[in-house]
Amino acid sequence: MAQARSESSRFSEAALWLRSSLKWLYPGMRVKRWLLLVPVGISLVIIGVGLITNLRTFDYLRLLDDLARTVFLRFGVELNLPRVYVPVSLVFMAAGLLLIFVSIKQTIGSITSALVTMDKRRLADVVFQKRYLAQGQRVVTIGGGTGLSTLLRGLKQYTSNIVAIVTVTDDGGSSGALQRQFGMLPPGDIRNCLVALADAETLMTDLLQYRFDGRGDHQADEGRPQPPGAPGSLEGHSFGNLLLAAMTHLTGDFEMAVKETSRVLAIRGRVLPSTVQNVSLMAEMEDGTVVEGETSILKAPGAIKSIYLNPPEVQPLSEALDAIHNAEAIIIGPGSVFTSIIPNLLVRGIPEAISRSKALKVYVCNVMTQPGETDGFGVVDHIRAIERHTPAVRLFDYVLMNDSVPSRELLERYRREGADLVPPDVEGVRQMGYHPVVAPLISETEVVRHDPDKLASAVMRLLFERAPRL
Repeated sequence: MAQARSESSRFSEAALWLRSSLKWLYPGMRVKRWLLLVPVGISLVIIGVGLITNLRTFDYLRLLDDLARTVFLRFGVELNLPRVYVPVSLVFMAAGLLLIFVSIKQTIGSITSALVTMDKRRLADVVFQKRYLAQGQRVVTIGGGTGLSTLLRGLKQYTSNIVAIVTVTDDGGSSGALQRQFGMLPPGDIRNCLVALADAETLMTDLLQYRFDGRGDHQADEGRPQPPGAPGSLEGHSFGNLLLAAMTHLTGDFEMAVKETSRVLAIRGRVLPSTVQNVSLMAEMEDGTVVEGETSILKAPGAIKSIYLNPPEVQPLSEALDAIHNAEAIIIGPGSVFTSIIPNLLVRGIPEAISRSKALKVYVCNVMTQPGETDGFGVVDHIRAIERHTPAVRLFDYVLMNDSVPSRELLERYRREGADLVPPDVEGVRQMGYHPVVAPLISETEVVRHDPDKLASAVMRLLFERAPRL
């Protein structure tokens, strides 16, 4: 009985495949006309091959032999002469191959036009790009905030084998409100990375980053706008954060929500939270006070002495550890050293995995200090902050620093806000036992930050020149 059911199932599958295949012949499919050109092209190639071999193959194709001779003789052309049949045969073969190429191209174009909305003229470019990038270097990035998304925006031009490991301790704004309301992990930094790696059009990127300002939102009973993050209010929320929240409810799991959103956006690479456990970021200040929460830490007076997680023993994603193990390059930063970089390194197992990896390991230092977090910091201070929190392991070998200087007006504006340029410190980095690498890395805009293309180019150049062979 079981064998009979198996045979019946195979017959049903074959019948279903046949019915589906026959639909290619239905009217309006825009495929038949191009498919018919294939046998025509093959026939021309056969004729060309037959002619260039002096019609010896036509012993088995008498009809074509007689037809070719008759047609050419009517024009006074004798096919027995090499100076005649060689060029004629080449023309036939070229014409046949051209018809086959055109028919296949048009068939693919007809199919893809029904499946995707991209410009068909760019189809070959897109396919080439995806195949080329799929063979790119395996790069793991670790951090959060705008610094990490800037790096990803540049790296995706070189490879799609990117894994971004992102901190999940942001408790401010839309991310914090969603975390408190739904008990989910804060999606903000992950959303920024998804957008940075997305292969989407500009409109889709703008949509995911769109932030509701409260106008037209649901109003409270007394007619006053509800505060940001209040139930029923969209004010302050970005659409991308809401999308991740909805996907979390649909899938029942934040990690799966990130994967499904990545698939929808067709991102070049993967984005992984460093942990899927709810954690709070804690800080001990220089005066001994303890502050909880990223937002509160940044607002607290005084300097940060150390950062730790609550609870302290959180598990990393196994996928994150596997990505680190298989990486050819591990890039730490750029980003806020205390609130974007170190929180990832406090997740048990991640710093140990980085230390064991044979990949090229690079720390990208920030280009500007951050008020309330790294006031007065130089490159060496950034490195020491990381070392203090991971004393048992060595996390990187190279330190990438910017040596471009922005305009005086821009620097003055930053100084008025409490931030200053972080100059390169080649000798200081070398004395700490690291390899200093200096390059112009900033863009000339209204803000001072890493340029995605310059930063990615410097990282990939370092990878090609100095990475060990795995």
